[in-house]
Amino acid sequence: MLDILTSFYGLIPVTIAQSLIVAFVVLGVMLPFRILNFPDLTSEGAFPLGGCVCGTLITMGVNPFLACGVALLCGFLAGCTTAFIHLRFKINTLLAGILVMTMLYSINLRIMGRTNIPLFTYDTIFTILAGPSANVSWVKIIIVGALIALVVGAMLYFFMSEKGTSMRAVGASPDMAEAQGINVSIATIMGVGVASALSATGGSIMVQTQGFVDVNMGFGILINGLAALIIGEAITGRQTIFRQVMAPVVGSIVYYQLISFCLTLGLAPADLKFATGAFVLLMLALPNLRKSGSGTQIREKVRE
Repeated sequence: MLDILTSFYGLIPVTIAQSLIVAFVVLGVMLPFRILNFPDLTSEGAFPLGGCVCGTLITMGVNPFLACGVALLCGFLAGCTTAFIHLRFKINTLLAGILVMTMLYSINLRIMGRTNIPLFTYDTIFTILAGPSANVSWVKIIIVGALIALVVGAMLYFFMSEKGTSMRAVGASPDMAEAQGINVSIATIMGVGVASALSATGGSIMVQTQGFVDVNMGFGILINGLAALIIGEAITGRQTIFRQVMAPVVGSIVYYQLISFCLTLGLAPADLKFATGAFVLLMLALPNLRKSGSGTQIREKVRE
């Protein structure tokens, strides 16, 4: 037991650094799902898109910060495309996301020219900011933590502003928002675009952390994001916009600590996807199971 705890403790800095990067993706999952009521799968494609764009630009000698900015812009355009397809052609949001995600795979391959690119010998945002200490986990935690804090602060400021309130109104009731003079289409396109931009930003930072780009790096990231979001909301709640925005960050940290602990206990890495999917299914089905149970109790009382 002591060996298990020691191994788990040693992995904490690594998993915290990784979870803070994935928090960008979870924020990108939360925005369309919870704020806009727009179920979207684009994050699964935007995450590797950001990594492929950033990694390719870095190998071309572009400044890593500029590469991250270009990756963010590409992710934004991908999200806008999904929203536009849904609004213009009346295609279901999930199907629109699947179409864009599928097309992005080919786009990523075209951008890279091959399936993976090593980045070990190139400068990254971490080597520029931290120099020789760039590979130390706590240094990465500080740098990524500062970035995620900046993003969370900007999101809180925006959602408490008039424009942000309008976007929240679109998610709550599009018809009522339109009656109030809010441009529902623009708010939806911008919101989904920002969500994918966040996912792409997470991908651009992830490739600089792990030292390589792989075209399949986004596989399963959406399910991980949903699991982290559900855990975060269970901890922080959703009663206020502050709690809702903080839930992805808290959930991401807790989720990856749980994953680390399960691996330390001996769970095979190949079983993680199944376990995560089963967990998300259970959490999504639980409210309906509770309603079904309460309905049965009410019917029994009426019969009595």
